[in-house]
Amino acid sequence: MIRSALFNLAFYIVTFLVLLIGLPLLFFPQKWTMEGVYKIQARSCLWLLKHIAKIDAEVRGLDNLVPGPVIIASKHQSVWETFGLAPYLTYPIVILKHELMWIPLLGWYAIKFGHIPVKRGKGSATMQALLANARKQLKGEKELLIFPEGTRKAPGAVPAYKTGTYRLYKELNIPVIPVALNSGLFWPRRSFRRYPGTVIAEFLPPIMPGLSRDDFMLALEQQTEQATKRLIEEALNSSNPPPRPGQPS
Repeated sequence: MIRSALFNLAFYIVTFLVLLIGLPLLFFPQKWTMEGVYKIQARSCLWLLKHIAKIDAEVRGLDNLVPGPVIIASKHQSVWETFGLAPYLTYPIVILKHELMWIPLLGWYAIKFGHIPVKRGKGSATMQALLANARKQLKGEKELLIFPEGTRKAPGAVPAYKTGTYRLYKELNIPVIPVALNSGLFWPRRSFRRYPGTVIAEFLPPIMPGLSRDDFMLALEQQTEQATKRLIEEALNSSNPPPRPGQPS
């Protein structure tokens, strides 16, 4: 509990300070701001996790990261993957909730980075805006980071993959790289507690353009869920396992 409290306090303080100190970079090229703010914040918080909360990170499958533009379709269990993948990507453009754009500092940087806000419940209009923004922002070796289930899911929860990822895959005609992980075991959603151990994230082989909707959705879900289950079991069978999903902490 003490480690969790100290980490949570340090996480928000360090994030605020990085965003505040980096404000002059808003007037510099996008890549400078990305490297000087987003990636520094990510590396700082990974360091805090390791040294305060005793949560290390291991990222596998880096050889599966083909040069961009690509879509990174990540499993979403925790806050961890919103920053923990960033150091391994060239220039991640994140699809995020529109409400986040109104948060001071955070929203300013999101605009600068070219992150793409999504208004939920707007149907086809939202998808058309998303596609237009993606075409505008995806240049060079940038990656589009999306969470195909749309929201955080606890480890072991029934998956609910949305077809928006397929629309991006089809219309942009670029590879999709699934990401499996077990972050929710150590940084549970809607929980104050942080459990020591090693978060494992794994970039899986890319799904190349050309699949039908049904074949793509099946491949994305099966590959991601099978690998995620394997990573969860690996953590639960380690020498210092976190609580099992659904087990009282």
